[in-house]
Amino acid sequence: MSGPERSSRSPRDRWPFVATLAANTISIAGSSLTLIGVPWFVLQTTGSASDAGIVAFCATLPVVVSAIVGGPVIDRLGRRRVSVVSDLVCGLAMAAIPLLHRAGALEFWMLCALMALSGLVHTPGLTARYVLLPDLAERAGTTLPRAASLYDAASRGARMIGAALAGVLIAVVGAETVLLLDAVTFAASAALIAAGLRGVRSAEPQRLAPVSLATYRTELREGYAFLARTRLLMGITLMVMITNGLDQGWSSVLLPVHARDELGGSADLGLLTAVFGGSALLGALLYGAYGERFPRRAVFAGAFLLCGAPRFVVAALTDGTVPLAVTMAAGGFAAGVLNPILTTVIYERVPDALRSRVSSVTTAGVELTMPLGGLAAGLLVERAGLGSALLVVGGVYLLATLSPLVFPAWRSMERTAKPGQEVRDVSSSGPGPSAPAPAP
Repeated sequence: MSGPERSSRSPRDRWPFVATLAANTISIAGSSLTLIGVPWFVLQTTGSASDAGIVAFCATLPVVVSAIVGGPVIDRLGRRRVSVVSDLVCGLAMAAIPLLHRAGALEFWMLCALMALSGLVHTPGLTARYVLLPDLAERAGTTLPRAASLYDAASRGARMIGAALAGVLIAVVGAETVLLLDAVTFAASAALIAAGLRGVRSAEPQRLAPVSLATYRTELREGYAFLARTRLLMGITLMVMITNGLDQGWSSVLLPVHARDELGGSADLGLLTAVFGGSALLGALLYGAYGERFPRRAVFAGAFLLCGAPRFVVAALTDGTVPLAVTMAAGGFAAGVLNPILTTVIYERVPDALRSRVSSVTTAGVELTMPLGGLAAGLLVERAGLGSALLVVGGVYLLATLSPLVFPAWRSMERTAKPGQEVRDVSSSGPGPSAPAPAP
């Protein structure tokens, strides 16, 4: 977009993008509180790594379910409405955990049920905001790659801030208070979306065929057909499916147990997570400024290799916080470039009418192993010990991240098009558009 066109944009045109960016940042900062607060709460109250894995399983299984069936629902109810309701329900669920615990009424099954409820509604809210990005970027007068990088950089920064606060606050005021703060952030996010997206056409309910099982099934099938049509799409989905499961085991079990047993407790857990998030923020910002000059496939493959297996190996083989912090800083910087690349490729290929459905389907695909990731990590720690569990998971991670360098289908990642314009993938089994899956 030319300079005069950008300068003609009014603050009113930019407000929906700014409000969505702010809401997503606040919501993700709160989720980072949960990411550290819930595993630590479980470890404090039960002392069991396998119980932490069970809670992670209950929190992530509904995520897959909602992603599988949620695309047509988001379009019918409206992206603004879905985002607001999602944040409000998540906030109530998070607030209920410490309140029930203080009242002496929280059973383990209740904790699992509340985390399952939060997981069920959280992903549709994230998807609803995510699929609005191209329209809001155009309205604000910025390019899609820059908007995608800014969106991801803000998310990474939110994770950094949330993780740092969580580690300190758990040590000072306890995990229960951290969960209450998370509930407040969800309420703030809901208020920003409700006000900021009012009157934005793409955020309102779409005029689709009357609701019936047949039409719903047809709309859902369109998303799955989009997923299955190209080898690039399937390759990315399968790779990220594996790494997301392994990352879930790392964040919900392996790193919290390592921090409790080998490091300095919750403060070091928050520090390490914040280092990773801060470095990822820097990586995302630099990619937004200079990334379009480099080949996507090479950058993507190298970044995934750096951000994956090394942290598991270093945690298993070294003592102290410093070596792992240095490794996570390098890995976080590499991780920061992943989402901007995949977000840009998605929006280059997926038409607006299919974005919610395709995003829901790809999200379901890449999150399919997440319920098993935390559960398997907890059982592995109980059976084989923490060091062996870290090395096994790191080895599987390394094998998964080699796929962009091995399979020819990934070469089509370099192709570009205008947002929503269909691109033929020469590596697919037949003609049609291709779309990658989200990054972890």
